Amino acid sequence: MTLTVEDVADNADAAPNRPTAEHHEPAHRPQWWRYLLLGAGALVFVFPFYYMLVGSFADHTDGSLKGLIPGAQGFTFANYTDINRAIALGRSLLNSLIFTAGVLVCTLVFGTMAGYALARLRFRGRGVLFALLLLVQAIPFQLLIIPMYVLVARDYGLSDSYLGMIAPYAINSVAVFVFRQYFLQLPEELFEAARIDGATEWRILWSIAIPMVRPALLTGALLTFIGPWNEFLWPFLVTKKQTMQPLAVSLSNYITATSAAADNPFGTILAGACVLAVPVLVLFVVFQRWFVNTGIGSGVKG
Repeated sequence: MTLTVEDVADNADAAPNRPTAEHHEPAHRPQWWRYLLLGAGALVFVFPFYYMLVGSFADHTDGSLKGLIPGAQGFTFANYTDINRAIALGRSLLNSLIFTAGVLVCTLVFGTMAGYALARLRFRGRGVLFALLLLVQAIPFQLLIIPMYVLVARDYGLSDSYLGMIAPYAINSVAVFVFRQYFLQLPEELFEAARIDGATEWRILWSIAIPMVRPALLTGALLTFIGPWNEFLWPFLVTKKQTMQPLAVSLSNYITATSAAADNPFGTILAGACVLAVPVLVLFVVFQRWFVNTGIGSGVKG
């Protein structure tokens, strides 16, 4: 039997399609150890919240392992009523909410405007201004707190006021940096087309840029919320009246001054900590999907 050129070519074309002993599908290996490590890490992070929640409903303190079981130390709401009676929980929550909302609004408004200017506007000294922004992030807030206190409390007379608490946090350099990076990712064609149509920079910012960086706004809002909501040092310095103190300051004053006189001081402190932690946890659970949701490329075809 003789082979022709056509037969050799047909055999060569069919050869890659034949299964060979050298190429097999990799065997599926169980990844149970990864899930075990992830589960162990999750337990480490969740355990403090679990212990805080269980202890806040306990009617007495048990430092043994039995105290980790819900109901083993009794079950009561008295800890929450005690902390409410001691520090006026509703008023402290309102102070924290006003303080945090003021910082949040200022951060989003000034942060988006400054980030847009550094990303999309061309002006002399823009690079130097951005370098100074990065430099400010390296300066600890504690280093500036004494001159800031003298300026806000003595010179401006803003002690025991919401404005005095909000003013030092009105502009967040980290938020400006984050917004700038998001604005830089937007297609330049969108801005050029808007300028050709006669849109002003304000119109471009509010109608085009901000809707396309909505995930950045939500991320910045959540991260900004954590800071002032848990802030202790500055509100502690600038507020002396108990009726003006946020929840973190009121809870700290209760721990250092009057908690020892309570029937169950440990449970009362944990009840206050639960009230302080719940809003942050709820916000993260509700808005967590926005951390990974981006739609920057949706405004450009092709």
